[in-house]
Amino acid sequence: MQDYSFNNKLKNGVYLNYSEARIMDNYEIGRRIAYHRNKKSWNRNQLANKAGISPTYIYQLESGKKNPTVQCLGYICDALNVSLQQFFSDENEKPDNVNQLNSKQRFLLNEFLSSL
Repeated sequence: MQDYSFNNKLKNGVYLNYSEARIMDNYEIGRRIAYHRNKKSWNRNQLANKAGISPTYIYQLESGKKNPTVQCLGYICDALNVSLQQFFSDENEKPDNVNQLNSKQRFLLNEFLSSL
């Protein structure tokens, strides 16, 4: 019988220790919000109006200064017509130019790519 406790996370059908799971930081969450917003050609005000939150908060999320609650992220995903699952598993997202990434961002990108 498999252990489905909080300390395990499903990855490709195999449960592993939580400490081995890749955690998405504020910057990456913000980058994904901006990615999906830009796919719709919306500015921050448009997304904020559709999600029912302030444009300032959208800016803070996209710049990695704030971490959204699940409820707030749900509002944003609903406005963008993207499920939470799609938001966190979007494999088609690629940075415009890897050379523009700082060392932490390159490290996180390499970690993500090696996990695929």
